[in-house]
Amino acid sequence: MSEFTFELVAHDGCGRAGIFHTPHGDLPTPLFAPVGTQATVKALTPSQLQAMGTTLVLANAYHLYLRPGDEQVAALGGLHEFMAWPGPILTDSGGFQVFSLAERREVDADGVTFRSHIDGSIHRFTPEKAIAIQENLGADIIMALDECPEPHDRTYNEQALERTHAWAERCLTAKTRSDQALFGIVQGGIFPDLRQLSAAKIASLGFPGIAIGGLSVGESKQEMLAMLEVVEPILPKDRPRYLMGVGSPEDLVEAVFRGVDIFDCVLPTRMARNHAAITRYGRLNLRNAAFIEDNRPLDPHCTCYTCRTFTRAYLRHLVVAREILAATLLSIHNLHTLIALATDLRQAVIEGRLESFVTEFRTSYSKHRYPEP
Repeated sequence: MSEFTFELVAHDGCGRAGIFHTPHGDLPTPLFAPVGTQATVKALTPSQLQAMGTTLVLANAYHLYLRPGDEQVAALGGLHEFMAWPGPILTDSGGFQVFSLAERREVDADGVTFRSHIDGSIHRFTPEKAIAIQENLGADIIMALDECPEPHDRTYNEQALERTHAWAERCLTAKTRSDQALFGIVQGGIFPDLRQLSAAKIASLGFPGIAIGGLSVGESKQEMLAMLEVVEPILPKDRPRYLMGVGSPEDLVEAVFRGVDIFDCVLPTRMARNHAAITRYGRLNLRNAAFIEDNRPLDPHCTCYTCRTFTRAYLRHLVVAREILAATLLSIHNLHTLIALATDLRQAVIEGRLESFVTEFRTSYSKHRYPEP
């Protein structure tokens, strides 16, 4: 019997609430996963992540392959022991990072050759290599190697789709560990027919979960949502759906409304390091002089450690003084906001009120209606 099963708890329209069972714990969905690219979520400790309700953490195979090396991580007990994270971990195959190197890489039918962004050394990823790296890292959920093209180039997307599908089959053949769930990835740019073709092909291969890639990479919000609507009816109901690299509050709400279960994004921690707070009512720039004497929390309705303990005035002081604590406290708040939002979306699905939840959110977010204490 597989160590990975997906239990559909409830559905409301296209919205779903489920549980993905893994060897390192259950993942109630919808969920948002913080990104720990180099086996660390920037500015935060594992205990801080646990305190805010984190269930899944993402790490990146490309970065860990280059430094410290996937074989070294394996020798040190795998990612769970290496980064002291007891819960489930997901690793990206590194495909997106490799293909974002542009002039530093060359793609062929067998794989991709690229130069390291660290020292310029030459490396090669094939589907088999991507699986071997991720098996060394030891994450619970691993990803097939895919090609992530520019979303508006039809010819490029057709060629990339052919490679992505062939590589998906090779990844399945190469996989040897039973304690890892390999997800296939749907591509196809902004072209409905290509997305439909890809969704049907990846679904037919029997992956225990399916990722939707190549979105939030330059297309409009409307185009992204249209592609989700195209693939939703095709994707199997009994497997989790993971929208890669998407993580603003509005994107979570709209994507859950269209049947997505799992999200990850660097946005909340990157914004924290750039002095911005995410709320369900819009974003706050903590460098703004309006906060100099503001003794309210970032979000009066938020229950995170930052909002329970500190004022906007203090956080602005930390930002202006360039104190490291600013990044930590804003990261705690931003991640808590998205994790709690995913939890509330799950509850709305279970209670059959997802549509009203989405309508209320759209109104508050679009009009930046910040609640008073």
